[in-house]
Amino acid sequence: MNIQSKSMLWAALFAAVVMPAAAKAPPEEVAKLGKELTPVGAIRAGNKEGSIPEWKPRPQGGPLKDFWPSYPDIEGEKPLFTITGKNVGQYADKLTDGHKELLKRYPESYRMNVYPTHRVANFPKEILDGSIVNAASSVMNGVDEPAGALLGVPFPIPQSGAEPIWNHKMKYRGNAFRRFNNQMIVQLDGKYTLTKIIEDVKFYYNNPAVKPALELKPGVASIKYVSEIVAPPRLAGTFILAHEKAGTGPQGRAAWLYAPAIKRIRRAPAVCCDNPYEGTDGHQFYDQVDMFNGVLERYTWKLVGRREMYIPYNSYRIAGNKVKYADIARPKHVNPELPRYELHRVWVVEADNLPNLRHTFAKIRFYIDEDSWSIVARDNYDHQGQLMQLQEGHLIYASNVMASTTVPEVIYHFNSGRYFVTAMANEDKPGDASMEFADSYFEPSSIQQRAAK
Repeated sequence: MNIQSKSMLWAALFAAVVMPAAAKAPPEEVAKLGKELTPVGAIRAGNKEGSIPEWKPRPQGGPLKDFWPSYPDIEGEKPLFTITGKNVGQYADKLTDGHKELLKRYPESYRMNVYPTHRVANFPKEILDGSIVNAASSVMNGVDEPAGALLGVPFPIPQSGAEPIWNHKMKYRGNAFRRFNNQMIVQLDGKYTLTKIIEDVKFYYNNPAVKPALELKPGVASIKYVSEIVAPPRLAGTFILAHEKAGTGPQGRAAWLYAPAIKRIRRAPAVCCDNPYEGTDGHQFYDQVDMFNGVLERYTWKLVGRREMYIPYNSYRIAGNKVKYADIARPKHVNPELPRYELHRVWVVEADNLPNLRHTFAKIRFYIDEDSWSIVARDNYDHQGQLMQLQEGHLIYASNVMASTTVPEVIYHFNSGRYFVTAMANEDKPGDASMEFADSYFEPSSIQQRAAK
């Protein structure tokens, strides 16, 4: 074999390792969508024990603005049981490693109240119908190169570990949104400091108002995002702008940062991966925002399968305006009386860091709700194999938008004992889904003009 032939062979072998062959969902599985499977790929029926019920989606209800999501049917429900450090062994097979660690570390104070399960997550009809179409046409040409999806969940019948992550990243959230994001770093004694952020987002992929529907593919902006830090004063006036795209390098995410000290907006390739998000003092990486976002290229991705788990769900109490930030913050962990846990089926995905693209986390195990495709928990491990963090998202279904989201999200740092809470609006305003943004609103020149005022 000559040198050229050997080079071609090695190139082919390398491509086979890092670029898995695209595979569509089997036709016999696609045929189940809208029948024994929901249109987005969840198992419609409950489990045989009856502890997980059949999917019964809630219809649209409520205005797009000034609306706090709620679920009156579950108000007043009492816990079925409580998981504590003493009885954790009975439930260990249905708990994340992070939750087991909290129960082990704080047996006298941490507990998980488990309530009856309700499966109410829903989407607009266009999203449900489009998801069925996508199942027969969407493929993954490498972990950051989806193709063939036009409207709806891109991969309702996942064939690889990367596909559920893309379902989370591209899940339906409305047409545009303004979110009041309050964050706190909580010390071991329960004292905390607050950061206030306003986030504006416009969705291009998975938006029924976009005509013709946008294909999810590299180089095309699927989401445009801008955040402004408004408090504390030392950070106020900081802007982050991002155009989220599939792909990597020049085709992938484009990001900019405006810092008041410099008074101009600059390209910011560091708005990525395990670089700390502005204002979090290192307690949240950029790719931990919204539980996970950004490129997948630093990991190999394994689809472990479905599993029944106790996860934060229907968390309207901790997300609502009747709870203050001081009610949430407690020493070592959030107030255990506020979260609500339920038994649900989740997709489990494991990500292992590639040696040539190092990340702070050597391994991540993701838990993704089958009904909403929302990441609701993740175990983050360091390069010594030790559990470094638990990240959990408290899931709610917002009936006014017909979308699910995690509010708040909590990151427990096991090395320091501190924890970080983000996506809180309790003492502010609910998200505004009535917003309309011109495309020019998300251009660097517009941010420069806003910042200069």
